[in-house]
Amino acid sequence: QTADFVDVPARGLQMGDFAVLDFEGSVDSKPISEIAPQASKNLQGGKKFWLHLASENFLPKFCEQVIGQKSGETRLVIVQLPDDFPVKELAGKKADYAVTVREIKEKVLPPVDDALAGKLAPGKTLGDLREMIEHDIEHAKKHDVERAKESQMVKYLHEQIQFELPPALLQNETRRALAELVQRNRERGVTDEMLKEKEKELIDGAAGLAANRLKTNFILHRIAEREKVQVTKDDVDLRIRQEAARYDISPDKMRKELQQKDALDDVAEQILLGKTLDFLKANVSVQPAEESTVKEEKA
Repeated sequence: QTADFVDVPARGLQMGDFAVLDFEGSVDSKPISEIAPQASKNLQGGKKFWLHLASENFLPKFCEQVIGQKSGETRLVIVQLPDDFPVKELAGKKADYAVTVREIKEKVLPPVDDALAGKLAPGKTLGDLREMIEHDIEHAKKHDVERAKESQMVKYLHEQIQFELPPALLQNETRRALAELVQRNRERGVTDEMLKEKEKELIDGAAGLAANRLKTNFILHRIAEREKVQVTKDDVDLRIRQEAARYDISPDKMRKELQQKDALDDVAEQILLGKTLDFLKANVSVQPAEESTVKEEKA
């Protein structure tokens, strides 16, 4: 984020450069915007489009074909799209792109010194910044270890405990998981047409996710009931304050938003599951993953 992009007008494009391009795509002399209007704008063409030149970046062999191209120069770039290309109108087609280089820019990183540290963390020196980064890395490692323990315990419980999931609850959870997967893919730029083509794959994935999630919740609820794990008002208040801080709003506003969404019970549910996992981690011995063993220490 602190890097500068410096104009390099005197030479042609090289791998690693950032090119500012005007380009327009066509197939059999017809604009891609007409052949596949639902396709990404970046597939159709664009003005002042920034492209980082790197192997396998953007379209197949696109970057390789503009190497050496200079500012103001126009080239024809030919791209062979694969047979399994997600936009079916373009699958297996040969696309022609008229590409004009407007600017060539080189990414220049600033010197690593106290001045840079002050920009990244006002009032901090380079030494302070290094300590902060080391602390964050250590915290991330501990977090990963905890998540791995939880995953291993849940896997063990799934293997040891077998029961039928209520069909109605499983159906509802599958519907919810499917909505999450669709939303996640849309945020990544996947079109509705592409989602339709992957419908069976998405439904199967949602069903597996829902079954795993529902079984985990049932098991953890049973353990919480047996071990008298409870959620207190203070637990909920703390979680609301934490969420409010994340979104930079007041706790009162966060509480009202949760109430409007009828989501306070969901908050309590997540806290209960988290406390139950914490109870398990405190009361079982988790062996290395390759041994795949969880031993109970306390009754």
